[in-house]
Amino acid sequence: MNPSRPRFALSIALLLSAASGELAPGAEPALVLRPDRVFLGGGEPLETGWVVVVRGDKIQALGPPAEVEIPPDARSIELPGATLLPGLIDAHTHVMLHPYDETSWEDQVLREPLALRTARAVNHLKATLDSGFTTIRDLGTEGAGYADVGLRAAVERGIVPGPRLLATTRAIVATGSYAPNGFAPELAIPQGAEEADGVDPLIRVVRDQIGKGADWIKVYADAAMGGREVRPSFTLAELRTIVETANANGVKVAAHAVSREGMRRAALAKVSTIEHGDEGDAEVFRIMAENGVAYCPTLAAAEAMSRYAGWKPGDPEPERLARVKQAVVAARKAGVVIANGSDMGVFAHGQGVRELELLAETGIAPAEVLEIATTRTARVLGLDTTLGRLAPTLKADLIAVEGDPTRDLKSLRKIRLVVKNGVIATGG
Repeated sequence: MNPSRPRFALSIALLLSAASGELAPGAEPALVLRPDRVFLGGGEPLETGWVVVVRGDKIQALGPPAEVEIPPDARSIELPGATLLPGLIDAHTHVMLHPYDETSWEDQVLREPLALRTARAVNHLKATLDSGFTTIRDLGTEGAGYADVGLRAAVERGIVPGPRLLATTRAIVATGSYAPNGFAPELAIPQGAEEADGVDPLIRVVRDQIGKGADWIKVYADAAMGGREVRPSFTLAELRTIVETANANGVKVAAHAVSREGMRRAALAKVSTIEHGDEGDAEVFRIMAENGVAYCPTLAAAEAMSRYAGWKPGDPEPERLARVKQAVVAARKAGVVIANGSDMGVFAHGQGVRELELLAETGIAPAEVLEIATTRTARVLGLDTTLGRLAPTLKADLIAVEGDPTRDLKSLRKIRLVVKNGVIATGG
């Protein structure tokens, strides 16, 4: 029997049912979501009393009940007291990592088998989806090769539950600049990223990673080479080679950069995002704004690393966290677009909302934080034609939370419903 025939027959049945207004046998009914409030994203005002109709994997209609045609087959979900908003997006995660107070980064890379790391990552994906994040960019497998490409396929095929995943695979570092390090120099120690230097080798590595499934390329623009202070690890010419090669293949580049000079070179090379940015100043952020480079500050990672070093909430704010908060303020003043990126994996998966709470602590109003976590980050990732807002024909990625997160972001920790691609993942 031809295995494609049943699917073809079902497609014909669905087309006929659409023309007749009847639901084909086996097809999912439409969903009608009835929250108290709807946060649309895209700068639109918060709406009250609206309904949202989902058909298949897309939003079919939304608005006041009297103005929206409700399909006769629809399943209605009442969400009293809840706010419906687009699925959250995190542009800096590491699904292959788990918190460093459980196991050090070095032990994860050197001593945990790939199968163990991948099995654990399946749980990470589910925890992230259940917490309201329907899309993530995973910024490097940290020694796990192309495992993120396989996990992306497993999610897409419905084998495991998880958010939509953009993979960057191995990441690129200058030779001798990354880790694990500190071993006898005659030993060849597996690294947490792929080493390459110079124009031709960098072109080859970028093309190879894209050919093996990378949606983005990640480069470490600076590092503490040999255990010394953090300094730029690639020349401006090398960074430009990486960006030009990736962009020529329709792929964008994210740059890890902590130092001022590493950030400056990455911005001049026109990467699409800079991660961390601890030492960013007004001049660097001006260059970023002029070149359209967005900023993922990873505040939650800075806080987590401070906790692991002994800091406790209630103590004076850690120096690094205070510095990155100041960088966020300076970046916004310069007109740099802030994207939501938490570095989840350094801390527990499923706790990505902490980044949003910390963004609010820099003086950003809750409603704007929600814009950052939805519409703006979707735009930075090149997904804004399908995600990041609630509107007809866009992907049906939605979450419902108790209360009003435009007033109190803690509402994001009270998930009532998660819908991804029109399918209920949590609640309902």
